[in-house]
Amino acid sequence: MASPYPSGDREKVASKLPGSLRQELKIRAAELCIDIQDAVTEAIKAWQADDGVTPVVDTTGAESYSTWLPAGLYDEFKATCHARDISYTQGLAQSVRRWLDESAGHGGEAVAGVPQRKIVANQKGGVGKTAVSAGIAQAYAEEGKRVLLVDYDPQGHLSEQLGIEQIQPGQDSLVAHMCAEGKGDLRDLLVVVEGERFGKRLQVLPACFDGFLLDARIATNNRIRRRETTLERALEPLEQDFDVIVIDCPPSLGIAMDAAIYYGRRRKNEKAGVSGVIIPVLAEDSSATAYVMLTDQIESLKEDLELDLEYLGLVVNLYDSRRGYVATSSLDQWKSLVDPPVLAVIGDLKEQREAVRQQKPLLDYAPLSGQAEAMRQIARATS
Repeated sequence: MASPYPSGDREKVASKLPGSLRQELKIRAAELCIDIQDAVTEAIKAWQADDGVTPVVDTTGAESYSTWLPAGLYDEFKATCHARDISYTQGLAQSVRRWLDESAGHGGEAVAGVPQRKIVANQKGGVGKTAVSAGIAQAYAEEGKRVLLVDYDPQGHLSEQLGIEQIQPGQDSLVAHMCAEGKGDLRDLLVVVEGERFGKRLQVLPACFDGFLLDARIATNNRIRRRETTLERALEPLEQDFDVIVIDCPPSLGIAMDAAIYYGRRRKNEKAGVSGVIIPVLAEDSSATAYVMLTDQIESLKEDLELDLEYLGLVVNLYDSRRGYVATSSLDQWKSLVDPPVLAVIGDLKEQREAVRQQKPLLDYAPLSGQAEAMRQIARATS
């Protein structure tokens, strides 16, 4: 559907586009300093001119999307879709996906020695923070990136699920280094996650039982001047060794969470859309309440410390439409937020639970599963 632009040279087009593609498009256009409508125009024209076979794009969950195109271009686009026997939604998704792939690397350059930092957070437990943290870390490593996965939750579910022992109280640990009591090199504590798909590029910093006292230890430590910088100071010596650092946060809103939020801020000269917060949620009302509490904390910290921190997106986890109206209407509400976008909807499937039981990485245990592909989708949208 199209309606004329006041000047007559463009027309407003209403179609559909998956949330993950919309997020990537927004970020890439900002990196290249061009209007989104111009990016979509370029994308459609290039797609129309390409006589080759374009891969099908997963448009599951595509949402309403509007932009302005040069007058007449949308009619040409629809004709091309008819000729290729595909839907308008698929045609637009293919156009945008092709443009994103071809424009990769032409935006802001990564800052030397600064890894991308993904903070996976929600103060509500049971929403799948650990599953998402582990899954996307595996997906980044599968792509060829060097990845550090930090078990920042003293409950240690991530370490346990991968068959890695937690660090005992009183030993050197991330907690000790955050409290300015580190005795050695954190590199000595890292554990390599085995699996041919990862090529020894994925390492885990295990949880520590002392983490249950982290907030109190930071609050009462007179040697710590800025509490929010404790995680960054501890991990800084490791940063040059990794391309991506994923933080699996505890379900809390305390000092430790402030430190994680601060760590995920966008640093000077760092390109948009690669560091920030990923929030796993459930399709239920209590998850919405927890989301508001977390974003209130983030916004307060951003204002107090003048942080440039991005919401990379939401992940609706353990979704099952058979649960009825509460589930389906909640999913609609998450999607209606638009910013942050829904990066993926992950079904309540058996492969993740089986991988946990076997203490194996999901992408190694069930690489072709829907859950594994969802993790790759999140990784692509946040790279």
